Amino acid sequence: MSARPLAGLKVVELGQVLAGPFCGAIFADLGATVIKVEKPEGGDDARQMGPAFRDGDALIFKDFNRGKRSLALDLKTPEGVAALHGELEDADILVHNLRPGAAEGLGIGAGVVTARHPRLIYCEMGAFGHTGPLAGRPGYEPLLQAYCGLSAITGAPDGPPVRMGASVVDQGTGMWTVIAALAALAERARTGRGGVINTSLFETATMWAGQKLTAWVNQGEVPQKHTSGHPAFVPYQGFDAADGPVLVCCGNDRLFEKFARLLGRAEWVADPRFATNRARLTHQAELLPMIQALMAERPREEWLAALEAAGVPCAPINTIPELAADAQTAALGMLAQVPGADYALVPLPISFDGERPGISGPAPALGEYRQK
Repeated sequence: MSARPLAGLKVVELGQVLAGPFCGAIFADLGATVIKVEKPEGGDDARQMGPAFRDGDALIFKDFNRGKRSLALDLKTPEGVAALHGELEDADILVHNLRPGAAEGLGIGAGVVTARHPRLIYCEMGAFGHTGPLAGRPGYEPLLQAYCGLSAITGAPDGPPVRMGASVVDQGTGMWTVIAALAALAERARTGRGGVINTSLFETATMWAGQKLTAWVNQGEVPQKHTSGHPAFVPYQGFDAADGPVLVCCGNDRLFEKFARLLGRAEWVADPRFATNRARLTHQAELLPMIQALMAERPREEWLAALEAAGVPCAPINTIPELAADAQTAALGMLAQVPGADYALVPLPISFDGERPGISGPAPALGEYRQK
């Protein structure tokens, strides 16, 4: 199987900042030709989101627009819209994450475009969804993390709501859009017709909160925050060793027994407060401080070696610099050099017959693509 399975596919992307561009970057890394349509003055706002990294563009732009071609069009003019339709004549997929109503205002809404290009798969990415009382509201990553409960379930039990450090909602929406577009391609192969796909930050964030949401709806459980811990298992969290944090995951009583013996506390196995996971959940306020005191006596590497030898699931709680230097990161090729450039990016987390697609190419200069 080829590492570029979407070679021959043409995607036109009207993407801004992250969700739309990330969707386009996935397509590009998988081999599709991705034409990124940008406004002539300044282009995608992400070009200026942060200090200049290369060619005057911010690093985030270079990351989420690798492997694309840039077509500068003023879609507020009839000539710009006509040029867009020219690109769509042989395109398979259109992706946009324009503000609600913007596409319709430009005359390139789903109904108009799909009527003219019936084989096209039109992907419309919104903030709060394509229907409902908030359909017309714009939104960004932290707003949707907050609105959909993700911030409320993240952080320490006695701390404030916390935004996740990664853009899981934006990037997740890009992923769902790719999944839906590929499903629509399979349908088009049978019917000969495209269609309209709707995704949104709201729906993605709600999906990520889904386990907590269904626990509330079906069982009346109000989700609690657990820092690095877990609501159903104890001990299943981070502990501070003498020189750094370690995550220990005892997902059943057998693993807890191994952990207790390793700590020199075999008596815990018969202690009715700690003998079973349900008992440990009830008595965790007594158990966890004792574990922490013991873990603090030895350095992290000693604990990791001992835990692994005993068969207790564990991991260092790494910093980003530690992840960058890790042997597993290198072995899997999770930092890949950009072809023709002097910097590295994180490639797609998939392989085909053992081969990772890799970075398809550098991000484009504004307007470097010329139409035929």
